[in-house]
Amino acid sequence: MRTMELRLNVNGSAQRWTIAPGELLLDVLRRQGYFGVKRGCEKGECGACTVLVNGRAVNSCLMFAAQAEGAHVLTIEGLAEGEKLHPIQEAFLDHGAVQCGFCTPGMALSAKALLDRCPHPTDAQVREAMAGNLCRCTGYLKPVEAVLAAASGMAKPPRKRRAKAEVTR
Repeated sequence: MRTMELRLNVNGSAQRWTIAPGELLLDVLRRQGYFGVKRGCEKGECGACTVLVNGRAVNSCLMFAAQAEGAHVLTIEGLAEGEKLHPIQEAFLDHGAVQCGFCTPGMALSAKALLDRCPHPTDAQVREAMAGNLCRCTGYLKPVEAVLAAASGMAKPPRKRRAKAEVTR
């Protein structure tokens, strides 16, 4: 079997793995112990395998591992800082957005990708960002509420504009 070397950064740690050219990122990550990346539909429709690649939410079941060469990959295992949960994870717990938990890692990472590019999202923007993550338990209301709550807790307040007189002094 032909193999190749894959160099990437996973959750802030440089990695160097041997992979087969046609292996999917999902399979390689799970083989390396990142079990928060779930195997769902294997067609890119459920979002259970969502990871962030260079800050963008992707379905790892549709991406060849070789395409992640040199990339920064974030899995749910890397979202928290040690024992301290990320505000998105806290919000999911606080708002009852975690039911069976199968879809939660993908939803949390989709939420992170959204909040990184849009710190003050509307309800519609959250729903659009989460559209690729299917959940059979929550009915989506609680995850949407959790993302909006995380956004309000994480976002820096808009800078106040100084009065013109104050600027000219």
